[in-house]
Amino acid sequence: MVVPWRVARKMETHVASEATTIAKGGGLADRYAAALYAHADESNALDAVVSEMESLGRLIDESADFRRLIESPLIDVTLGTKAALAVLEQQGFGKQIRDFVGVISTNRRLRALREIVTAFSTLVADRRGIITAQVTTAVPMLDRQRTALRARLIEAGYGNVNIQEQVQPDMLGGMIVRIGARLYDTSLKSRLQRLQYAMKGAA
Repeated sequence: MVVPWRVARKMETHVASEATTIAKGGGLADRYAAALYAHADESNALDAVVSEMESLGRLIDESADFRRLIESPLIDVTLGTKAALAVLEQQGFGKQIRDFVGVISTNRRLRALREIVTAFSTLVADRRGIITAQVTTAVPMLDRQRTALRARLIEAGYGNVNIQEQVQPDMLGGMIVRIGARLYDTSLKSRLQRLQYAMKGAA
């Protein structure tokens, strides 16, 4: 399955035009996120795209096979694009998301897909006045863990908050929560590092 040239050209036009509206700190992920947002908004499909991008983030985090596919530098671009789009179609993703991922893959940016999904979620939250809590865990969170975390955030005064999840296996365990400039790190990796530093200081 090949992305139609006109769709790709239109998406790239959005990337170029939206890039001028992003602050200097914005990078590739921000530009693609802004392009998708503009394209979805123009198509009156923003809510559907927002929902599917959240699902795409979960797919990347929960499927090791899909992560290997999008992160491998050895897979041919054409074959990688076809494989990625086949997975998305099999998982029920709509044409707009498939076209978007197709453009990213054709431009050899598939390895940045998770970062782009994260940037899109942040952009949506910003446009809608929602506080984003970036939550990183060693394994995907369970529903009860999400419920407990949201309750704790509400207690802390973050009522209108969007939980943005990311999996980082080398954390070993625990959780990192970032809200704006605030960072709450309870990961096992950080605890072990602090213990190591403390032992060095005591030596």
